[in-house]
Amino acid sequence: MASVRVAVRVRPMNRREKDLTAKCIIKMEGNKTSITNLKISDGNAGEVLRDRIKTFTYDFSYDSMDSKSSPFVSQEKVFKDLGSDVLRAAFEGYNACVFAYGQTGSGKSYTMMGNPGDAGLIPRFCEGLFTRIAATTRWDEASFRAEVSYLEIYNERVRDLLRRKSTQTYNLRVREHPKDGPYVEDLSKHLVQNYSDVEELMEAGNINRTTASTSMNDVSSRSHAIFTINFTQAKFDSEMPSETVSKIHLVDLAGSERADATGATGVRLKEGGNINKSLVTLGNVISALADMSQDGGNTNLKKKAVFVPYRDSVLTWLLKDSLGGNSKTIMIANVSPADVNYGETLSTLRYANRAKNIINKPTINEDCNVRLIRELRNEIARLKALLVQGNQIALLDSPTALSMEEKLHQNEARVLELTKEWTNKWNETQNILKEETLALRKEGIGVVLDSELPHLIGIDDDLLSTGIILYHLKEGRTYVGREDASTEQDIILHGLDLESEHCRFENQNGKVTLVPLGRAQCSVNGVQVTERSQLNQGAVILLGRTNMFRFNHPKEAAKLREKRKSGVLSTFSLSMTDLSTSCENLSTVMLYNPGLFTEKGPVFLRLEFERQQREELEKLELKRYKSEKLLAISSFFCIWKSGFS
Repeated sequence: MASVRVAVRVRPMNRREKDLTAKCIIKMEGNKTSITNLKISDGNAGEVLRDRIKTFTYDFSYDSMDSKSSPFVSQEKVFKDLGSDVLRAAFEGYNACVFAYGQTGSGKSYTMMGNPGDAGLIPRFCEGLFTRIAATTRWDEASFRAEVSYLEIYNERVRDLLRRKSTQTYNLRVREHPKDGPYVEDLSKHLVQNYSDVEELMEAGNINRTTASTSMNDVSSRSHAIFTINFTQAKFDSEMPSETVSKIHLVDLAGSERADATGATGVRLKEGGNINKSLVTLGNVISALADMSQDGGNTNLKKKAVFVPYRDSVLTWLLKDSLGGNSKTIMIANVSPADVNYGETLSTLRYANRAKNIINKPTINEDCNVRLIRELRNEIARLKALLVQGNQIALLDSPTALSMEEKLHQNEARVLELTKEWTNKWNETQNILKEETLALRKEGIGVVLDSELPHLIGIDDDLLSTGIILYHLKEGRTYVGREDASTEQDIILHGLDLESEHCRFENQNGKVTLVPLGRAQCSVNGVQVTERSQLNQGAVILLGRTNMFRFNHPKEAAKLREKRKSGVLSTFSLSMTDLSTSCENLSTVMLYNPGLFTEKGPVFLRLEFERQQREELEKLELKRYKSEKLLAISSFFCIWKSGFS
């Protein structure tokens, strides 16, 4: 059990407040924050005076009004107090959440993201995370993996900030997993190796975020933003494997606002309405959870059922675990010091005061296999103790003792097997991801494997195969053959009509060439090749009768994409004759060489390939027809125009 930790931070007066000659109504001493209602005169006494000054106690009260004053609290101080706790929680295997709450223009985005040269909590946390990872990895104490995602909730719709703008990114759906809780379907996750990777993604996301100017704030956030880090660490602790997964939510909320104060109309008014709706729901959730916690602490009263309206807004649904669930949570309430914002500031302080009463239930998120290993080890220790006890009372030869000994040996063997599997799995994953030429990222529910080098992707004819094979073609020569070859082969294959030393790929000066060795059966796009053949992006390669690959050349593909964007490479530049011939050749080879595929072979591959080629031909034919029609119309107008001149 852990209470939500609450901090309050007051910003300096802004230009608008100075123009209105606003007076300061916030005072902070230690962890206490006081707010003064200037409409009640100072001369009153008793209850009236108590209504004039209201004092709240929080975990932290940060005075950031005047950078020249001694009590001024900097971004670094905020991170040391709050960010370091979140960092510690991540390395201990807990989920954590930090969110900034307050009216529009109260300094939430500054606290969370900061300004150039004065970083906020989110960038400082990410930098601290990778600094500690580097220090731990240097001594081989543990291995780590980190993925990030970045979303915004705009007008109650979820949008991925790390994907190119499209209709698909604007209305992602929120789902709920029975064990892992709420999540966003099709949200991209990006593997990051260092802080510069995170910084790049953060900048890209911030550029895509929706902001606008209002009377209260020149750069007002018109959406709630959630930056999430999924952090996995694995290590051996006292010869015991340990693997934990932490989910860190860093949330920058849009501010509550009054239409008369912001001067919002039209789209801005609708945005403000949706922002206020989600923040009201957040307030209701905080109140309900605070009531539950207070009722739980009072044993004299009968517990009443309290409904927590998580699903009344997308924001509260996504933060369900962070509020009253499996997470260590910190709330930063940002307020204005000006008397013109008295109502909004008092409301923020009251919600922050209630949030202190929320009780979360954070637990260490341990890998299920690692938990099983630990439980088996505990069982082994218990059985050994029982056997020792049985030996002392001369029951070692009894059936009970023998069955216990047998169970002990089974558990020990199972522990060894599971530990070995876990170690091999983690080491292989880390070794692959350490290659600078390879990157792994998540696109929605899919995983995208990016490689900088030319490579082959296996098209497997085994219906029981569930893996994806990628072979890098590094600079120089890559030899392909069987395991029994006289010289060591870089790529080992099996199958019909595969020679012990079958072929080689030569990667020189950015060009990749296939060189068959001897009479080895090799074909490119359905055409049998017996001599050196240069490969182009997307080529389909068949080695022997059963080993089929697609050839990818990332640099060549990137150049073609750029040409297509700039209009230099049009669809008409693709030779329809070559495309048709390639399709016919591949179909002919497959049709008249049925031995190229086993009985279980992927006949559907040929049909799919032919279907795709037919569609491509139809598209090209349609575009050519439209182009000829446009040319004809253009010629007509030229002739018509010349007739008048």
